[in-house]
Parts: sequence; structure tokens; C-alpha cells
Amino acid sequence: MEESLKLDHSECQNKIRPVRDALELLSGKWKLPIILSLWLGDKRFSEVSKEVNGITDRMLSKELRDLEINGLVKRVIHDSYPVVVEYTLTDYGKTLKPVIDALGIWGMAHRNRLMSEWKKNPTG
Repeated sequence: MEESLKLDHSECQNKIRPVRDALELLSGKWKLPIILSLWLGDKRFSEVSKEVNGITDRMLSKELRDLEINGLVKRVIHDSYPVVVEYTLTDYGKTLKPVIDALGIWGMAHRNRLMSEWKKNPTG
């Protein structure tokens, strides 16, 4: 291992802790798809539900509430009749863009790698 990559226990914990915090906030299979849905514009609950295929209304409600508590999503109630409730990505939520872009690039490269290996040996 290169000398510059060696970390003592304390330094290692200081690297792990913020990554663990981020993963805990964004964990599960629904939060990032919800954020991506809102990336394309403010949406009503039913619109997010349709875009995030497979999520139940109960789970969507829970995840939106959690994202709102953590300041990534804002619930906006419009003073109209009937009342319209929309969800919007906050400026803080938009700071996830480089993270999501990096995950997308890595995910595409990983998918291509798997497909390439599968084409070389489709039986296993």
C-alpha cells in the first residue's frame, strides 16, 4: 500500500464517519429515486408516486417526511381550492447533484462491465 494511503485508526474513523452519515440519510431503495424525481421539478404526491415505480403510498409518505426532516425536500402547501400540496427539492437537496452524477457514472460503468462479462461467458 502506498505510504500516502496509510491511515491510523483515528484518521480512518474520521473518513468512515461522514460516509456512514451520508449512507444512513440516503439509505434504502427509495430516497434517491424520489430525489431524482423531484430533480425534474416540483411534484404533487401522486406524480412522485407514478414516477417512482413500485413504491407504496405509505412508504412514499414516510420517505418524503424523512427527506423533509433532513432538509432535502420541502413540502409546499398552495393556498388554493382545492388545496394543492407539492414537494420540491431544497437548495440543500440540490447539493447532492455531484454525488448522484458520480453514482450514475459509476453505475453505468459497472452495468457495462457486467454486460461485457456476461457476453463473454453467458452461461455463468
